[in-house]
Amino acid sequence: MNQPRWLTLAWADLGVLEAPGSDNNPKVVRYYADAGHPGVRGDDVAWCAAFVGACLERAGVGGTRSLMARSYLSWGEALEEPRTGAVAVLSRSADPSLGHVGFLVGLTDDEVVLLGGNQGDAVSVAAFPRARLLGLRWPAAAAGDARVPSPRTPGPPVVADGVPTPIRVPAPAVAAIFERALAHVLEMEGGYDDDPYDPGGPTNRGITLAEFARDKGVELTSANFASLKSELRQIPTATVRRLYEQNYWQAASCPELPPPLALFHFDTAVNQGVAGAARMLQQTVGAEVDGEIGPLTLAAVAGQPVEEILPAYAEVRRRRYRALPTFWRFGRGWLNRVEATLELAEEIARGMPPFIPPQAKQPKGSPPMSSEPTPVPQFPAPVPGDGKWWGHSMTIWGVIVTALSTVLPVLGPVLGLDITAELIRQLGDNIVLFGQAAGGLIGTIMAIYGRIRTNAPIARRQFTVSM
Repeated sequence: MNQPRWLTLAWADLGVLEAPGSDNNPKVVRYYADAGHPGVRGDDVAWCAAFVGACLERAGVGGTRSLMARSYLSWGEALEEPRTGAVAVLSRSADPSLGHVGFLVGLTDDEVVLLGGNQGDAVSVAAFPRARLLGLRWPAAAAGDARVPSPRTPGPPVVADGVPTPIRVPAPAVAAIFERALAHVLEMEGGYDDDPYDPGGPTNRGITLAEFARDKGVELTSANFASLKSELRQIPTATVRRLYEQNYWQAASCPELPPPLALFHFDTAVNQGVAGAARMLQQTVGAEVDGEIGPLTLAAVAGQPVEEILPAYAEVRRRRYRALPTFWRFGRGWLNRVEATLELAEEIARGMPPFIPPQAKQPKGSPPMSSEPTPVPQFPAPVPGDGKWWGHSMTIWGVIVTALSTVLPVLGPVLGLDITAELIRQLGDNIVLFGQAAGGLIGTIMAIYGRIRTNAPIARRQFTVSM
């Protein structure tokens, strides 16, 4: 999916902040120059229009070369329908000379979501009341569509005393990427699971029973195992969100990372441990591998394009999975998870707008959560094919046996058959035994097949067992 070149450039600067105090961020000062005002040397001058103008100029599309936000109401052409990347002009107070301008990246019934400059003194994503929207503009037809499938071009890292320093991401952007990352992790984790081969034991929405017990401040013992497992099945949404934020998002230093990498690192920390994720990231960026993310690791991250870090990090993660003793059972799912997470992180890195406030639109099918402070997107149960074979279901076999015991005695005399209750019982027992034997045989075949597959390259093939 392509997007306007100017929007790609705007996403690349997400997180640029005004300098504190009397200092000036040279990146912000450069916006003024690129927008046609090289004489402005301080970032204390309103710069939302400068940011929009700079992005347009850098993309080869002329802006208004004005620092007045409302100047864009007469720029280009008015749009009849909203379009991602459109220049959105908003009002600001009752003063007709004041306004705000940014790029449209989201729209709800009540709000417009803009990627813009000088939003919280930073390049950030923020939602504004839709009532403030004055107009949506697009370059005039004579200027061309300006759409190119160009990837994001990262700028040089901020350098202090010769050492790259990480770019600070403003709070609104951090909150937005956390919501996106949390939704992804919940989708990957699914619902309740108690696989005997999983060393984590019973889990629900990715929260293990041991972690749940620690959060409650109790020791997990054989005496309370059953009761805690029952509570885990009903774990509140607010608890799930809090555990993910404090035990993984914050503990893994995700807020200090560029948004695409923060999402990928968060998913790694959830599935492979906070310390394990730190070591894998450090190995990827060439930092000292000590399992703790500090200034040196963050500096190493800041010194490399995130587009190069992501695939390298994914490969380190794949190698780690393949070394685990349970790869034969969970390997395919693990590798699919890496691919899905990498694809989403790279999508964000390319500038596709993922930052839609979670309160703006709740996914269809989500249960009402009016008592919860922040809704967490809900996802459907695993797709068909992930469950057990129907032949393992005693409920189904019970229906068959019941049908035999009630229907055959009635139809038997009509067909000239003498069917006794004892015959029905024996027949039902044999059917159940057959089903169990058939299920065991198929399970054995699939286990052997899966074990053989771990030594062969992963490929998409259809495997059918017929009896």
